[in-house]
Amino acid sequence: MQMSEQDQGEREQQYRSIFDAVVDGLIIYDLESGLVVEANPAACLMHGYTRKEFIGLLLTFIIHPESQPAFREYIRVFQPDGVNRTQIKHIRKDSSTFYAEWHGTAFTYQGRSCLLGIVRDVSDRIQAEKNLYRREEIRTHEQETLLAISHTLASTLELQPGLILDQLREIVGYSHGGLFALEDSTLVTLAMRGSPGSSTGRGIPQLEKSSPLRIHLKGPETLATLFNGHHTILISDIWSGDPQAQFLRSLLDNGAAALLEGMQSWMWVPLAVKNRIVGGIGVAHAALNHFTPHHADLALSVANQAAITMVNAELYEQAQELAVMEERQRLARNLHDAINQSLFSAGLIAEVLPRVWDQDQDLARSSLEDLRRLTRSAQAEMRALLAELRPSTIIDSDLDELLQLLGNALSGRIDIPVTVTVPGKVILPAEVQVAFYRVCQEALNNIAKHAKANQVEIDLMQEGDVVELHVRDDGQGFDPNRIVSGHYGQKMMRERAEAVSAQLSIKSRAGHGTELIIRWIKPSSEEAA
Repeated sequence: MQMSEQDQGEREQQYRSIFDAVVDGLIIYDLESGLVVEANPAACLMHGYTRKEFIGLLLTFIIHPESQPAFREYIRVFQPDGVNRTQIKHIRKDSSTFYAEWHGTAFTYQGRSCLLGIVRDVSDRIQAEKNLYRREEIRTHEQETLLAISHTLASTLELQPGLILDQLREIVGYSHGGLFALEDSTLVTLAMRGSPGSSTGRGIPQLEKSSPLRIHLKGPETLATLFNGHHTILISDIWSGDPQAQFLRSLLDNGAAALLEGMQSWMWVPLAVKNRIVGGIGVAHAALNHFTPHHADLALSVANQAAITMVNAELYEQAQELAVMEERQRLARNLHDAINQSLFSAGLIAEVLPRVWDQDQDLARSSLEDLRRLTRSAQAEMRALLAELRPSTIIDSDLDELLQLLGNALSGRIDIPVTVTVPGKVILPAEVQVAFYRVCQEALNNIAKHAKANQVEIDLMQEGDVVELHVRDDGQGFDPNRIVSGHYGQKMMRERAEAVSAQLSIKSRAGHGTELIIRWIKPSSEEAA
């Protein structure tokens, strides 16, 4: 039974109504001529054309030039019996662009081979995916920077305030900043960083090369406000009437106001260890409300490590200057906190490692190796500290074991190989063994602080009545005849050697490493008498 012309017209009208009512864009594209032969109102509105303008357009008018090769490839590999999907950048009549997802199927329309494309604007989804990817990139960069700071602080007992500020800028993005140490009741800048320029002209060269700023604190209330329960202080507008903003302006009014020139927002991070304030980090930005709670968390992680390094550096310098046994034992107990540096860094690495693993497994494996090194370093440092707490250990233990202990501690601290070679058992008088141990200890401390070495060798040898200890590194070397003011390591080592009638010699040349030799000759029976 043939359908009447009236019925056929009614059905075509029904199909047309459905076609026009679809909320997604529908485009019928002639595969031979390349023309749009039909489109629904949604497709026309999506591209900014009237229906009359849209029908008859070459499809290349609405496909962005950079996506046309991809669309031609989509047509070339088209599967006639399936639904084919692609994502294409489109261009509207007003030249604006958007991303569209195509679901296409081949069919015959008015006797011609055509493509029916269901077109959906997915620009918002793509932008959301890009934003998510960007956030993941930022998070990964933050984690890598925190790991770099952790490794830097874990590898030395010397604070590097400028480096800390530089690395902090990568994850916080401040304009002006300063790292302060607390000396009595005064905050003193150890390093400052400035923006490339400001309205007042107070840029990087002027701020960084200026004399240290000194901020005198007015009573314990001011210190308690700065400590803030070991929480970060965020000020969205430093020029507002907010009480914290007023406090900041009054605090920095004496010479330190340069940190606020041209700035709008501020973040203060206390440096504290066990409720003892040792300083703080203050950073400013030219934009209002720049610093976020996330910035505060990142900055506090850096500040906690910096504070531990400051305390350890202070204790280490004290320990180097004091030779009295009672004082050394007391400081050894305080220096127990030194392993907190390695353990804190190890804890930080362990905390971010699961997230790093999801992003970059090669970086995660490298961090696992760092974690192993830090825990090994902490263990070696603990054993060395126990030896300091019980001086009899240095006398009762074999010298080769003590040298291996010192080598392991150095290897863990600066992450370089340390080889200890002792061909046979070496027995020395108690005072001579202590001198050899102390000289080796000081030599390794100097290597960690100054040598920039890639490897270290410790050799202990005995031939007859002669015992020699060699400590060699392949670092940058120095001129042994020039002792820099304030560095007493060589003098202390020579005094220890002379006290037991041993000879100390140091061979070094700039760029060719350093070798230290302590040589002791067993006295004859007559000499001993």
